[in-house]
Amino acid sequence: MTALSIVIPVYNGAGSIERLVHELSRLHMPDGVELVLVNDGSADDSWKVIQRLCAAAPMPIVAIDLARNFGEHNAVMAGYAAASGAYIINIDDDFQNPPSEVVKLYEHAKGNPELDVVYTRYEEKHHSLFRNLGSRFNDMMARFMIDKPKGLYLSSFRCINRFLRDRVVQYTGPYPYIDGLILENTRRIGRLTVQHAPRTEGKSGYTLRKLIRHWLMMFVNFSVMPLRISSFIGAMFSVVGFVMAMVAVYERFFKDTPQGWASIVSVVLVFAGIQLLTLGLIGEYLGRLYLMQRGKPQYAVRTTLVAAIQEQG
Repeated sequence: MTALSIVIPVYNGAGSIERLVHELSRLHMPDGVELVLVNDGSADDSWKVIQRLCAAAPMPIVAIDLARNFGEHNAVMAGYAAASGAYIINIDDDFQNPPSEVVKLYEHAKGNPELDVVYTRYEEKHHSLFRNLGSRFNDMMARFMIDKPKGLYLSSFRCINRFLRDRVVQYTGPYPYIDGLILENTRRIGRLTVQHAPRTEGKSGYTLRKLIRHWLMMFVNFSVMPLRISSFIGAMFSVVGFVMAMVAVYERFFKDTPQGWASIVSVVLVFAGIQLLTLGLIGEYLGRLYLMQRGKPQYAVRTTLVAAIQEQG
């Protein structure tokens, strides 16, 4: 078994992935390391660059080409499934996590074998304002929805051991949320402070639409809290409605109160809106259950390449 697998989901990373791989190949990793590159339906020449890297093989490489763009977490799941290491680190292809920090993270995880996962945190973040706001919102919701430990930053630059990897890849549903799967399986969690660098190539692939999709995976797939919240809101408004009905009966018999069309319409709109919101939430759960039952794939692998280090003649 390889000591360490480095999983990199690649999406439109043709301008950075080659340099990243060569820098990783120069790291001093005496225990043995393999690189798992997952091309997540890139629209640029990322797969051609990965094929060229496999031909040169500066280090052992497993290259996976997905049939289309499935999303970062699905691509990471594909990488986890192919990884053979005792420890698995996943890192983005944008150089915001310097390759030198991989050694630091691996040594920390190896030196603390009681930990199943080590999450990184940053002294200073170099994300955009939009991405930082999204991360803060995601962090707040994760504490509420999936019982995330206080003070834990859910970074995508993390290291898990083989035990946890085996538990995570047992999930075969089409909507994986890596951090949710990790927190469902362990509380042996470590933290490590690392450097965070500005993006060197391109721009973040996280649009508002993708962030919303990301949050829905956490809310709907790994928590029933939204249903409990809707039940609480429904019960609260039922109590309010009952009290208002009692007030209306009292005023009908003991006071001469004129009837108000605006107030009636407002109440109807509020209750109708809550009902539609709750129905939509239930429909989201049922729709995802239907897609899982129908067998919607988590990812589809078109091609897999395995390359060993080329012998120098």
